[in-house]
Amino acid sequence: MQATAKDLRFNVKELLDTVSRGEEVIITYRGKPQAKLIPFEDEIAIEHELFGIWADDSKSEDVAAYIRNIRKGRFDAD
Repeated sequence: MQATAKDLRFNVKELLDTVSRGEEVIITYRGKPQAKLIPFEDEIAIEHELFGIWADDSKSEDVAAYIRNIRKGRFDAD
């Protein structure tokens, strides 16, 4: 569904009712899309803390030790 900025200004309740039914509303200004109203989701599904290239990396098993190693000085004696 599309609505103009003027519709948003004067018909907020109707547009929010539309969104609460699960529909998305595109807000246009001067004929160009500017924003999208979408239903709010309370929970964000997180499968794993690490993702992408780090998901299967052995360094991710002990992240704290890996970060300590990165942060120690370049010219430490040990």
